[in-house]
Amino acid sequence: MQTNVKVLLVDDNPMILAMLRDALTPLAKVTTAGDGADALLKAVDDTPDLLVSDYRMPGMDGRQLVEKLRSRSTTAGVAVILLATKAEISEKLALHEHGADDYVEKPFFLREATQRIKRVIDKIALEKMSKSSSSDGVVRGSLSQMNVIDLVQSLEMGRKSCLLTLTQANDRCEMYFKEGQVTHAKYGSLTGDAAVFKVLRWTGGNFEINFEGKTKQESTTLNTQGLLMEGLRLLDESRRDSGGKSEEEEDVLLDS
Repeated sequence: MQTNVKVLLVDDNPMILAMLRDALTPLAKVTTAGDGADALLKAVDDTPDLLVSDYRMPGMDGRQLVEKLRSRSTTAGVAVILLATKAEISEKLALHEHGADDYVEKPFFLREATQRIKRVIDKIALEKMSKSSSSDGVVRGSLSQMNVIDLVQSLEMGRKSCLLTLTQANDRCEMYFKEGQVTHAKYGSLTGDAAVFKVLRWTGGNFEINFEGKTKQESTTLNTQGLLMEGLRLLDESRRDSGGKSEEEEDVLLDS
């Protein structure tokens, strides 16, 4: 489902620009630019939430574009992902020097790049929901807006401490986070890792995030990424056992 996150996508390669645009459009409101100068004008006219830009471009390159955005008060807070080669990342793009929040190493597979960018989009979407939360400080939403996996990844990326409550019909799962790590989970008679694995199967329902929710209980044995990876492995395994297909997609290797 498309979020209200605004993404400005910049690349001087029309093929890469088009393929990334098509991949990201279902996730966010995407605007494109073919060079740094055009991107700067569009960013000033309508400030994006996230800039995804190629690093090496003729004229104004990605580094210069980021520097100009960071120098303006209205665009200084834009999240940035740069597309760059391994050499450029290690030699020139120390994140603390150039103001980028993340990078995608080139050449990259389209699906892998989309998933990496999606994690940042989800994090921004969750922050937007938090700012528009009700007076009691609890963020409420539907799992059709953001599914369980996306919620958990976003809370991990944001290093949030909170109680995430998931409900579906008469079922209820509570997951406690401390600085982005799931420390305790309860789903009916299940606790810990098993409770997390169970709720990852949900395809509908609602969620609540209470940033005041705390517990001293510790029932999980894996970190957040470990829980997600193992839960997805079990889910994929159960699909194969039931004759279903795993979520395989055709992938494309992209390079400038």
